[in-house]
Amino acid sequence: MPESDGLLFQYGTYVFDGPLTFTLFEIVDSGGAYDHYVQVHCELRYEPVLALEDLGAFDAWFFHGTGEDLDEWAARLAERPVWEALRPFGPVEARVYRERV
Repeated sequence: MPESDGLLFQYGTYVFDGPLTFTLFEIVDSGGAYDHYVQVHCELRYEPVLALEDLGAFDAWFFHGTGEDLDEWAARLAERPVWEALRPFGPVEARVYRERV
């Protein structure tokens, strides 16, 4: 897979974080050389109710430059059953943060 920005859509019931999505960005120095990566998280956390636990866990990556179409990737995610399962519940917490990796 080429070096490029990646997107990860992920959900599941986890002890450490709960359902989350995040993107991975590469940071370069002024000469264009790799400096470090930054992971940007956008997490929506829900109570671990049975209807959500029954969804199990899922993740899907997207990387630019692989030939996959971003709109098609997003459309497949929009068809996932998680959206209907989440409809009756509101998140108990939303977090957006970044970390150097």
